[in-house]
Amino acid sequence: MPVRLIVDTDTAGDDVNSLLIALLHPNIQLEAVTISVGNVGFEQQIENALYTIEMAGRSGEVPVYPGCAVPLVNEWVAADYVHGRDGMGDSFFPKAKQRPEDKHAVDALIERINAAPGELTILAQAPLTNIAAAVIRDPSIARKVKTLYIMGGTYFAPGNITPAAEYNFYVDPEAARIVFKAGFRIRLVDWGVCVRNGVLTDEDIEDIRRLDTELARFYLAVNRVVRSFNETVGIHGITHPDSIVAAMIADPSIATGWQPCHVDIETRGELTRGASVINPVAYAGVEQRAVDNVNAEVCLGVDTARFKALLLDILSRR
Repeated sequence: MPVRLIVDTDTAGDDVNSLLIALLHPNIQLEAVTISVGNVGFEQQIENALYTIEMAGRSGEVPVYPGCAVPLVNEWVAADYVHGRDGMGDSFFPKAKQRPEDKHAVDALIERINAAPGELTILAQAPLTNIAAAVIRDPSIARKVKTLYIMGGTYFAPGNITPAAEYNFYVDPEAARIVFKAGFRIRLVDWGVCVRNGVLTDEDIEDIRRLDTELARFYLAVNRVVRSFNETVGIHGITHPDSIVAAMIADPSIATGWQPCHVDIETRGELTRGASVINPVAYAGVEQRAVDNVNAEVCLGVDTARFKALLLDILSRR
């Protein structure tokens, strides 16, 4: 049976690649998309999700729910310098035919989770504002989600917005802390795994170019700004933090291992705001408190070849 999935996203750059996997892979049944504060202007993120659904040939089939447009506490921090002003590589695509739903994403999450307890998987690839707001309103939903996959944080790797913090947790660390304490069954995929295992090289990008499909051309357009930005920070290729998570949901063998951990998020540190504090319970001398309070499995690695093959297969479909 396909995984029944909701994707919570701040649609820009690799969020788009992730959505394409969720929309087109036969092992995933994408039931809804919820939009959270994040990469670029909120209304633009909504349009980007709708346009991606249309590019996948699924227009009108997957509802898009706008959610929280600002973080719980602090001011929004944009990442348009990474993904382009529109979040789509400065492509400025036309509006899609499909329009967003009137219902707020938090209401949609609560209703859908309660209607199908134990059946829905969520991929949270944005700041965790929507998920936190939903579990604040209805704490019972945490135990009713089958698995909450989170792209965020750093584990033995520097962050991508400060040395200590990855973007999603930095933008709304209060929300992240609430989510990790709520009782979800969490699988965390951090920025470090992305940099180690989720970069498509120039050779890989040429393989995509040779596909010469509508989706391959769409992929290249959406990712051209992030490719240029990555060069300025010493990453040679296109990064895929969100789509490696979608890929491992579609094909669990893409994840090469999971480490039980206790995860908490720093919310007040002058230099470490948004830092993910990860205590792996397998280490000698680990505190018993952490062993007793495992709240996440942290991904240890990705089979890069399998991930690339899956992504190329998706991009070859249209």
